[in-house]
Amino acid sequence: MGLWSFVKGAGKSVFNKKDKEPNVDDLLAEIEGLGLEAEGLDIEVDGDKVKVKGTPKSQEMKEKVILAVGNVNGIASVEDDVEGDEPVFHEVQKGDTLWAISSKTLGNGSRYNEIFEANKPMLSHPDKIYPGQMLRIPQDKPKGTVA
Repeated sequence: MGLWSFVKGAGKSVFNKKDKEPNVDDLLAEIEGLGLEAEGLDIEVDGDKVKVKGTPKSQEMKEKVILAVGNVNGIASVEDDVEGDEPVFHEVQKGDTLWAISSKTLGNGSRYNEIFEANKPMLSHPDKIYPGQMLRIPQDKPKGTVA
């Protein structure tokens, strides 16, 4: 279980009125629109906090759902009460690139595509990241390495 902080004023707007807060239906529509599966997960919204509970289809799906709902404008935190390992996330800072993030988190900038792939479909292009956005950092060994 973890509590993940997000930048409340950053992220995708998933509703029409600026003064309206995201609700469960908005977040479920965002998850579905990204082609993610929330099967086995229960999502609750309390103001700017989201709670995700249940048993996900996979660790990858758990992490992507947390990011999908957390990277919505108006959400400040996501509480993870879901089975599985603790995710590793990185908050994009001003001036960050996937290469720089990869150098910092994976030890090699040329592995930036692993971060890009780990964050699809939320990312559509490696250059389209923004300050305050949270990204998944894959914990798998790169192809061709030996444990």
